[in-house]
Amino acid sequence: MDIDALRRDTPGCANRVHLNSAGAGLLSRRTLRAMTSHLELEAAIGGYEAADQEKERVDATYTHIAELVGGRADEVALFGNSTHAWNAAFYSLAPAFRPGDRILTGRAEYGSNVLAYLQIAERTGAEVVVVPNDASGQLDTTALAALIDERTRLVGVSHIPTSGGLVNPAAEIGRIARAAGVPFLLDATQSVGQFPVDVREIGCDMLSATGRKFLRGPRGTGFLWVRGEALEHLDPHVIDIEAATWDGGRGFTWQPGARRFATWEMSYSNVLGLSAAVRQALDLGMEEIGKRAVTLGGRLRDRLEALPGVTTYDLGREKCAIVTAKVDGVATEDVAATLALHHINVTTTTPAHTQFDTEERGVHPLVRLSPHYYNTEAEIDRAVEVIADVARGAGERR
Repeated sequence: MDIDALRRDTPGCANRVHLNSAGAGLLSRRTLRAMTSHLELEAAIGGYEAADQEKERVDATYTHIAELVGGRADEVALFGNSTHAWNAAFYSLAPAFRPGDRILTGRAEYGSNVLAYLQIAERTGAEVVVVPNDASGQLDTTALAALIDERTRLVGVSHIPTSGGLVNPAAEIGRIARAAGVPFLLDATQSVGQFPVDVREIGCDMLSATGRKFLRGPRGTGFLWVRGEALEHLDPHVIDIEAATWDGGRGFTWQPGARRFATWEMSYSNVLGLSAAVRQALDLGMEEIGKRAVTLGGRLRDRLEALPGVTTYDLGREKCAIVTAKVDGVATEDVAATLALHHINVTTTTPAHTQFDTEERGVHPLVRLSPHYYNTEAEIDRAVEVIADVARGAGERR
């Protein structure tokens, strides 16, 4: 990849050191043009008319996403965010839950997902079972296999947590779930766009993702992929004229494929921005993107680990571009604020966003840094220097 050219095509690179792609990646000019040109078209000829005129480009979004995750276009539904996409999948299973049924999940599960599990458990009498981690900190697949039984109705796992660099063994989880005939819902919010994610290799039945993070798409975009064979087990919990057709009497027919989860209204400007971002990722090559992103994350993690008074907290055998750390004697919020003063974008983890991990480790909040392929080694080193200064100052005060 021509990093200099990519940075020139990314306006935000001129203003900040952006190490917050796990929050929202920087938009490229290519994506901006796709969005603004459609807004201008809407202003010129009308919103409905612009959507009709750009239908071919809108439809291509499904094709691009399918290529990105290794599925088919008819297996993709678009949403305003990944949480709504994940909810559409999970709540389509929930009506079948009965007292004593089990939902298996991991300690790294995202907070909103956990709340949904708890709500349905409270409503139905189902049980939420947290699979323990292995010695490396990733989900223990041996324990998962032992916990699955005739009561298990779902395996729901976050591929990468919001709170660290762990990459859960999704393909092995998928193999276990398939062998047991249990639906597998993968939250791939932090992995899609960061490195290759292939639903066929992973073996999940449903996958949710967002546009705004490592895909570098606009906020307000997300999607759901649903394996065609899984549809017979799913009953969408909401319906509108995009999802189904009236049969002329008192009944209706679901749309084929994943479109039965969709709603009619959407921001076409955002959809076209997402399409452009996905197409750019495909053109660059997810293998190359993943290799560079993970390498930059490793450089950052290694250099922080070498600093006196700094501890990193990323778990797992395989780690990604997300790096979490804490400076001894300095509040996490103060570390993030100091980085911001140096025009370095980071964020912090929140205990409530990974409840089960918080119960086990109690380390949050942490500073979360997440480089992407458009960052440079010099930017990584600059962030490390600022954190080193913070740590040095705290040590002198002690």
